[in-house]
Amino acid sequence: MAHDTGAIEESTIPSGVSSTKKLRVEFAGEWHELSPDQQFTIGREGDLEVDDNQYLHRIFLEISFYDGLWWLANVGSRLSATVSSAGGAVQSWLSPGARMPIVFAESVVVFTAGPTTYELNLHADEAPFAVSSAIQNQVSGETTVMPVSFTPLQKLLIVALAEPMLRRDGVSMSELPSSTVAAQRLGWTMSKFNRKLDNVCDKLDRMGVQGLRGGPGKLATNRRARLVEYAVSSNLVTRDDLALLEDEALRAQD
Repeated sequence: MAHDTGAIEESTIPSGVSSTKKLRVEFAGEWHELSPDQQFTIGREGDLEVDDNQYLHRIFLEISFYDGLWWLANVGSRLSATVSSAGGAVQSWLSPGARMPIVFAESVVVFTAGPTTYELNLHADEAPFAVSSAIQNQVSGETTVMPVSFTPLQKLLIVALAEPMLRRDGVSMSELPSSTVAAQRLGWTMSKFNRKLDNVCDKLDRMGVQGLRGGPGKLATNRRARLVEYAVSSNLVTRDDLALLEDEALRAQD
């Protein structure tokens, strides 16, 4: 587990009380209420059957309660998940074999299996941490959560890849566009698209965003999915940015 946006201690206020209350899981309008004495599984099968997707693990995530806290564990062998709280101000990357405590009242879990991206929400009745006023101001847009500078074309690339997820309305799954489809959407050559994608992933990797590199000097094969998960969960791009695509399309017609 790694926090992409800074230490929790600086972003939250400890309540001093461990949660012993129930946890609710919401996916696609379906709600599950968990009690501390039960273990809850999520995947192609399990207590929450997300989707009959061959790329999704039979059992991918597991939620359980012990040591006074709810815990989210990645019990899969290939897929990772992005866990976002405090409106995107606090974000963690949950890799295979890792686990993390659920310490906020609300958290969003996003993961991609094959061409499909899924989003589910966790709601805790009580949580040991609360969002500080400083972070609330950041999330509301009064200040910048994480200062990062992208060129207009780099921002366009991110929006093009995230477009299906940004356009979803009450839907908990969306299709991740291929590089070819995203490049065509922008009217770019594949060479230009891949070059801009490399630049964006390199920039975020240098800032400490995990999952964009497969090893020393090597970009991860699933970097598009990780980029979209991070960009949307952290509010790096929002629904308002979709207008950039329309502006680009008009310029291409001129």
